[in-house]
Amino acid sequence: MRVPRLYTCQPLAAGQSLVLEQAPSHHLLRVLRLQAGDPVLVFNGEGREYRATLEGPDGKLARLRLGDESEPQRESNLHISLGQGVSRGERMDLVVQKAVELGVQAITPLWTRRSQVQLSGQRLEKRLSHWRGIVQAACEQSGRVHLPAMNNAARLKDWLQAPLETVAGIVLDPEADMTLHELGRRDRVRVLIGPEGGFDNEEVEYAVMAGYQRVRLGPRILRTETAALATVSALQTLWGDFRS
Repeated sequence: MRVPRLYTCQPLAAGQSLVLEQAPSHHLLRVLRLQAGDPVLVFNGEGREYRATLEGPDGKLARLRLGDESEPQRESNLHISLGQGVSRGERMDLVVQKAVELGVQAITPLWTRRSQVQLSGQRLEKRLSHWRGIVQAACEQSGRVHLPAMNNAARLKDWLQAPLETVAGIVLDPEADMTLHELGRRDRVRVLIGPEGGFDNEEVEYAVMAGYQRVRLGPRILRTETAALATVSALQTLWGDFRS
């Protein structure tokens, strides 16, 4: 049986007795039905992973005893930041989940002219909390020990104001002449993906004026979720840890 791996936001130290939060406690005690003495892996997103043992329930919560710590190296040498045009429901969830599994270090949801989803106030906060939960779960599943940043949603123009400096900026455009392979090796990349329907021409021009290069992925038109994951996978193959 695979050892369960859980995220907690609490400080961690070897030898510590720890009471988990409600959600991971429920998963261990009610879903997996673990018993006292069963092994668990715990991390808090700061780079270390701890072997732990379930001591048993503490009321409705689970109490663990932390053992040895390790610092597994599972982060890509290629730093990828993803600016993703907000798409509907499961499409956006899929991009967030798989981008984390593929090694992206930061994700920013972007409002664009063709965004079919518009959220604000409590609805937006609820959605951001949902996406951050997906980030945590994807880290649990994929073995990452550093938690990627799930940034607050931003308008495209505001996101483009951040200077690129030593970062390569690319914007997907099916009409572009350049391919990823023609860019040359990079260590840091900022990827800009449109929502359903893509960017309009003026938005692409904004990106180009901000220093982004127009890049195409082959001859076919890809859905927004496909475009994001295909681009990240291609970048990891060209310059990241898929090469190792």
